[in-house]
Amino acid sequence: MILAVGHDLIEVRRLAAVLSRHHDRFLERIYHPTERDYCLALADPLPSLAARFAAKEAFIKAWGAVAFRDVWVEKDGPKPRLALAPALEERRDALGLRLHLSLSHTRELASAVLVLEGP
Repeated sequence: MILAVGHDLIEVRRLAAVLSRHHDRFLERIYHPTERDYCLALADPLPSLAARFAAKEAFIKAWGAVAFRDVWVEKDGPKPRLALAPALEERRDALGLRLHLSLSHTRELASAVLVLEGP
């Protein structure tokens, strides 16, 4: 059964503006090292960084307040997977929840949808 849906849409240029002012501090505060490594290796990291920011926001909308770095996107073959810090992972497992994530981005916009499914 679907328990919650979170969605977020972000303009890539807004993320670029924040990065131009607070680059390293913002990256370290918001993104897990796995996300930073993946995105910064791309020719244009901004759309992927924006999509991952949107994923974090979508998760927060569906789950509730958490620290940004406690949730991160990992590649799981062709589709993205949301990874959780150990305490959140334990809570998810104890409640029998499943997370479904979809990311999309262009040069201008990035979007994420998260579905929280439970028993």
